[in-house]
Amino acid sequence: MKTSLVFLTIITLVNSVCFASEKKPAANKAQTCEEGLPPGKYSEKSLYRLGSTWTSDAGRQLKLSALQGRPQVMALFFTSCQHSCPLIVGDMKGVEKALPKSVRSGVDFLLVSIDPARDSEEALRAFRTKHGLDAKRWRLVRGSTEDVRELAEKSGFNYYPGSTTQFAHSLLIFVLNDSGEIVFKQSGIGNDRKELVTTLTRLVSKK
Repeated sequence: MKTSLVFLTIITLVNSVCFASEKKPAANKAQTCEEGLPPGKYSEKSLYRLGSTWTSDAGRQLKLSALQGRPQVMALFFTSCQHSCPLIVGDMKGVEKALPKSVRSGVDFLLVSIDPARDSEEALRAFRTKHGLDAKRWRLVRGSTEDVRELAEKSGFNYYPGSTTQFAHSLLIFVLNDSGEIVFKQSGIGNDRKELVTTLTRLVSKK
């Protein structure tokens, strides 16, 4: 009988210690496996969820999430394009010029190469110089073939080789909000930029 009581006492003490040592999960402490970002920082639609690393024409490496906090006007292009890419960049420059100064200072422009095999940092720098793209507001970046394809698929941009040096591709200009979500997409070349300018003005005025 005494043995049973001793055994029961030991079991009770062990259970008490175990329950006392258990820690309830802290509220709002859920973790993610993506870059250590807190949950909910980027929506499912955000391009900033992509973990790819890009290299700018200045040789700096960055993730797209580094662009958060400011609206972005983005296009996918390649520097040796003989047809539409210079016109797309021209449209983007037209948007930049059309923005009121108070809005322009709060907007950045992003060009992502779809031709990493040929678009070296030097090629990107030469394109910047040729087209007079202000380094304060314009970023030109290159990445791996896989990362470019992932970004293109995520944004709804289509491209494929048309020849040994040229690509057939979508004609798109995107507007990203400060969280990396596509909030406006303009298709084609030489369109009226009024709606694009209005979208950017609204995004900047919200801040």
